[in-house]
Amino acid sequence: MISQTKQIAKENPMRTIRLDRVVLSCGATGNDLEKAHKLLQLLTNRKPKRVTSTKRIPNFNVRPGLEVGVCVTLRGEEASNSLKKLLGAISNILNRKQISPNHFSFGIHEYIEIPGIEYQRDIGIRGLNITVVFARAGTRVKRKKIKAGKIPEKQNIPQEEIISFMEENFSTKFK
Repeated sequence: MISQTKQIAKENPMRTIRLDRVVLSCGATGNDLEKAHKLLQLLTNRKPKRVTSTKRIPNFNVRPGLEVGVCVTLRGEEASNSLKKLLGAISNILNRKQISPNHFSFGIHEYIEIPGIEYQRDIGIRGLNITVVFARAGTRVKRKKIKAGKIPEKQNIPQEEIISFMEENFSTKFK
């Protein structure tokens, strides 16, 4: 009994990792932007936000204010359910190079690879990017508007901890 309480006391609840958000995004312009908008709406049942450019890139004909993509942010239970479904499209296998501190990203070449999603003629064949962000308790201190504080480097979530979290909760394999 005493050894169990010591073991629980050793684990710091402020060090636990949680899935903060899942961001689905599609880059496109013109008519393809409408197709990307329909795709994200189909996958999430939410209204996607349009992303506008802030810089001028003449080689790609990008100017400030031009709509260059759409994105949707999912949080909570909806984020974890969607992540399970999206990982099925890549056979639940990630590359270690895709993982950075606090997040990882992966892409899906064609949305029809996602289990349970059928081809839509008005959308065509499109791909999307998924970014999964993790956080520890206390990260709000950095984001709040009044009396924002600094967070130490040890608050970041390293690659090894993200890998163990994904293996335990989502049965993900890494190569």
